[in-house]
Amino acid sequence: MATNTTAAFASEHSVETACPLDCPDACSLDVTVQDGRITEIDGSHLNPITAGYICAKVRRYTERLYGPDRLLYPAVRKGPKGLATFERVSWDAALSTIADRMIEARDTWGGESILPYSYGGSNGMLTQDTSDAALFRRLGASRLARTVCAAPTGAANMALYGKMASVTYDDFHDARLLILWGANPSASGIHLVPYIREAQRLGAKLVVIDPRTTALAKQADIHLAVRPGTDLPVALSIHRYLFEEGHADQAFIAEHTRGADRLRERARPWTFERAAAEADVPVDMLRAVAEAYAATSPALIRCGWGQERNRNGGSSSMAILALPAVAGKFGVRGGGYTMSNSASWGYARPWVAPEDPARRLVNMNQLGRALLEYTDPPVKMLFVYNSNAAVTTPDQGRVLKGLERDDLFTVVFDEVMTDTARYADVVLPNTTFFEGYDIARGYGPISLRLARPVIDACGEARPNADVFGELLARLELQKDDDPKGELEELLDVLGHLPPSIGEDLRDTGSATPPYGGRPIQFVDVFPVTPDRKVNLFSEQLDAEAPAGLYGYQPDPGTAEYPLALISPASERTISSTLSELPRPEVRLLMHPDDATARGLKQADDIRVYNALGEVRCTLSVDGSVRRGTVSLPKGLWRKHTANGYTATALAPDTLTDLGGGACFNDARVEVARAG
Repeated sequence: MATNTTAAFASEHSVETACPLDCPDACSLDVTVQDGRITEIDGSHLNPITAGYICAKVRRYTERLYGPDRLLYPAVRKGPKGLATFERVSWDAALSTIADRMIEARDTWGGESILPYSYGGSNGMLTQDTSDAALFRRLGASRLARTVCAAPTGAANMALYGKMASVTYDDFHDARLLILWGANPSASGIHLVPYIREAQRLGAKLVVIDPRTTALAKQADIHLAVRPGTDLPVALSIHRYLFEEGHADQAFIAEHTRGADRLRERARPWTFERAAAEADVPVDMLRAVAEAYAATSPALIRCGWGQERNRNGGSSSMAILALPAVAGKFGVRGGGYTMSNSASWGYARPWVAPEDPARRLVNMNQLGRALLEYTDPPVKMLFVYNSNAAVTTPDQGRVLKGLERDDLFTVVFDEVMTDTARYADVVLPNTTFFEGYDIARGYGPISLRLARPVIDACGEARPNADVFGELLARLELQKDDDPKGELEELLDVLGHLPPSIGEDLRDTGSATPPYGGRPIQFVDVFPVTPDRKVNLFSEQLDAEAPAGLYGYQPDPGTAEYPLALISPASERTISSTLSELPRPEVRLLMHPDDATARGLKQADDIRVYNALGEVRCTLSVDGSVRRGTVSLPKGLWRKHTANGYTATALAPDTLTDLGGGACFNDARVEVARAG
């Protein structure tokens, strides 16, 4: 007995790595391995923001690694699409088939008949825009506009500040006023929560602007439960107050901005009364937010991504991010704004060759249209990786019809049997971030960390670099200086980074963040614009936006479909990643007043429907969501609802005013008891 115990103890060890999943925090991890299997995943203290704890999502990752849905071998379809009936084949056979079909598609219909479809996946720097980009560019494939998330906020941030570095978590406790706008760190980015609570303990006031009563909204001094899509008039009414009532910082505006007069002009019609009526919030609460913001310093706005997911998403985000420039909230620690810090390192993937703008550009939010309507050329081959398009893309019904096409050859390269993989002609098993190298980039705190392999790959899973590199070779598109395999890909990326970054990552596993990781805006960092000024009014974006920049597009609801359906992030998944794991019954959240008006009660079987389709599930009558708004979680899989459709089945594939982003929160629906 003692010998066995000793042997077991001897085979147990821990490995330090980093989490590259799509979360601002990029946690450092301490992973326990016994006999080649991960037995425990915990936080380490290498990342001071992590402080030794991690989210419950990543703690459960072993259930994905070793669960029944894990893809372990290449396979080809042997039954109807959608039923997930596959037969195991060798890697050689699978890659030969894929290469042959790529050649056939390119030679018969042209390279643009091949559509690569991907988004963040693990969000690491090696798993996207490396060898995969080389493959599809050299094939002449259609380009993909990766716009399902962060496109409107990205366009706004770039136009205003050139993605200037923003306030990081360490400085939140210096703020005396915190505004969380369209962000719920309790579900995504949990390490920010203690910093917010510490700021409150030190006397900071907290404002939350969100249609839901989130955990932090319950603790806020003011909660503005705005109607989805009305963040723009709310932000413009605050601008109007600043400009018209003498609270704009004229000295800062004169020295550091341009376009202030045009912004003021667009804000002038939005009185508190008009904006409050449009957003359906108390006018005195809206005025109180504006007065507190004008009077308090340091004041900090944490701008999230919730407000971007509708027709006004770009202008809303731009109006929110412009507030600290008009109010003069920069220049002090804890003052300004927090957005994504992904660009703070000052490089933009220098290892990636430039795009060929002549090739067709497909907006990923309109995948269904691309599969069913494009004819010049038609999409004949779809290669899905780092994505679960069947449940994350708007207008789900149209997407599924496209995936069902008999003449569409689909490859899905993933870790588990996703809803998209069920429609594939060839399925390829991908490694997880515990089975390979990657670089994890934090975009809340400014951090870069090397993710190392913790275990050998399960089954025959392979990393992206190996698979795309092999396809390059089989198609005779590989160049002599191309990296061969994952380790060479890592070294190639490190070699393209500035030496102070690449060498640190290679030698120590982490890079020293610029500005000590705590930049003060307009002291340490300035706008990355040609004149280093804040561009409060972009003529280019004004021409692109359907209603002009800062132009409000009214609610798309009708008497037939009066309820706004939102699909916020949850504590259980990262987008749709980990949705294969067991979870409590999924329920639609509805305000008690809306339920009563429809004769509905707790636990009723219901149908949520509009002209695009319907979702059948169970009802939860819950006051945590505002009147006129209903909520289903983001990232559901088809198995989570009674009829196999998710919130994306009800979301239009229309695009945001700026950036071509997704309008998930423009879904307008009705709810009734299921017949």
